[in-house]
Amino acid sequence: MADYRICVICSGNICRSPMGEVILRQLLDEAGLGDRVEVDSAGTGGWHEGDGADPRTLTSLTSGGYDGSAHRARQWQHAWYADRDLVLVADRGHERELRRHAPTEQDRDKVRLMREFDDDAVAAGTLEVDDPYYGDAADFDRCRDEVEAAMRGVVEHVREQLDA
Repeated sequence: MADYRICVICSGNICRSPMGEVILRQLLDEAGLGDRVEVDSAGTGGWHEGDGADPRTLTSLTSGGYDGSAHRARQWQHAWYADRDLVLVADRGHERELRRHAPTEQDRDKVRLMREFDDDAVAAGTLEVDDPYYGDAADFDRCRDEVEAAMRGVVEHVREQLDA
């Protein structure tokens, strides 16, 4: 069992959260933490359960040097709070929903916006990752870049947690 467990959340688990999962897993591996941290993802809704990531997500990931081909969408289950140390959400709507359903205050505190871990996003006050689903390739690449910057900060946060 991993020392630390993270779940990345968006709406349908086909765009933002698969990007987060794939990018974070690779960055943790590169940082030498991959064997200590388990990363998965889910959506707040189950519309796409069992589907792969959106093809535009896969294209954007590939162009950024990541492989999302193994991803399969699934829906967040409330029982998972107990098994996660950190629940990273894409936007305020996901944050409200997951905090509202959290069984304990400790579980509510596990729910954090992805971009809280990106100092530039915090400084700019842009803590949400906009959904690229109705956009074009440029929107998916912007999303990937925002998620990647956030996940670099998550790696440092995880390193601090594991060292504590």
